[in-house]
Amino acid sequence: MIPDTPHSVADAAGRRWPVIDGIVFARASRPELAAEALARLDAGDREGALVVLLADQDDWWRGPTADAAALRALVVDRASLTLRQAMEHLSWGPVGDYFAHRWSDPTFLAGLALMEAHWTAPRSAFELACGIGQYLRALSQRGVAATGADVVFAKLWVARHWVAPEAELICLDAAMQPWPIGEDRRFDLVACHDAFYFLEPKGPILARLRAMAGEGGWLAIGHVHNREWPNLSAGAAVTADELAALFPDAIAYDDAELTRAAVERRAPRTAPPAALRGAEAFSVVAGPGAIPARSVTGALSLPPEGAFLRRNPLYAAGKIAWPSERYAREYGPRATYPARTDCPEHAVATAATAEWALRRELLDLPERW
Repeated sequence: MIPDTPHSVADAAGRRWPVIDGIVFARASRPELAAEALARLDAGDREGALVVLLADQDDWWRGPTADAAALRALVVDRASLTLRQAMEHLSWGPVGDYFAHRWSDPTFLAGLALMEAHWTAPRSAFELACGIGQYLRALSQRGVAATGADVVFAKLWVARHWVAPEAELICLDAAMQPWPIGEDRRFDLVACHDAFYFLEPKGPILARLRAMAGEGGWLAIGHVHNREWPNLSAGAAVTADELAALFPDAIAYDDAELTRAAVERRAPRTAPPAALRGAEAFSVVAGPGAIPARSVTGALSLPPEGAFLRRNPLYAAGKIAWPSERYAREYGPRATYPARTDCPEHAVATAATAEWALRRELLDLPERW
């Protein structure tokens, strides 16, 4: 894609796509929306363009449409709002709870463990369905040039302003080919966490991800829901046998094993697909650059040395207070943090605070969480 104005780019076919805050909106299934945003930008109405893009959602969305007045207030007051207030303006509801507390989610820790166990000191990384950028933030903190893509522009906009400001961000439809990313671009690490089960068609999408890893990169595909397990989330989950067919070269894990390995600071135990039929979710590493698993010691699963830490906000007066019953059912059983804590309200990431941080009693949250 080539910039044609300060607020737009043109693709190889000559189609123009809007760009706001460095985020390209190239969602091919929303040409009318892109045209409306472009018309507003061309007319100098940046605020109006943002409002129409922030209201867009993915095709799985069953929640309310965000109020236009709330979105305008979000755009105007962005610099003074917290991450949680921004998500309230966007009317994300339970999805907002998920993103707000993602840093202590046991599946988030599993994703960090998956990447750390197979870490190759990547210089570049691409994450498909990156959400609001928690993994992009963790990678950027380790000096990795991180690129994230998601189908929802609002998630990327939140990533830009609250979570992962350094990342390259692009809004695209994974199901639409070709992707608006250079066909010759290669990344040392290509990831997709807690989202692959939503994506269809899986075969072509996976082929594109493999191509992006090239001859030397590797794939980390985390928390893929098992269709034979009564998952709480929507999506197009897969079975263990289907996983094996999609990833014949995979190093596969029960997702819960990765969380345990991170807390216990050891190498995660792999499992053949047949042994994963009873798992809630799977994780896999694949690709020519994949290496055997090593011990998870904290290179990714712990916050960077010297980071400012805060007590997990799920604690109220030292006792867990779940944001909702659904959240408690989905994440409570595998939580790594205890029901009560005596950890300090604030601390610095050092060897002395590592156990609290590893259990997610202390968290490295964005400044304006």
